[in-house]
Amino acid sequence: MKKITLLAVAFTALTFASCKKDRTCTCKTTTTSEITNYTGGGSSTGSNFGTTEDKTVMTKVSKKTAKTNCVSNENTNTDTEINYTKTTITKTDCTLS
Repeated sequence: MKKITLLAVAFTALTFASCKKDRTCTCKTTTTSEITNYTGGGSSTGSNFGTTEDKTVMTKVSKKTAKTNCVSNENTNTDTEINYTKTTITKTDCTLS
């Protein structure tokens, strides 16, 4: 009976140990800007500032913990001036590998 119990404990420990490993969160961030309601002539102009990629390595974490810390998001910032409105959108798409 002791051998079976020890074997079960060892198997359980190995199972939990193998779940925790290094995981990589890759995030691609894109920023765009648009000017609208421009009183100096044109109605709107847009700019794309390109895409950047960042990788974060999380060491010895479970998949659940890694998913919690690898989050996509979107941020919109509107700046209203006297003669125009500028809207900047920063979007971050993250994937876990």
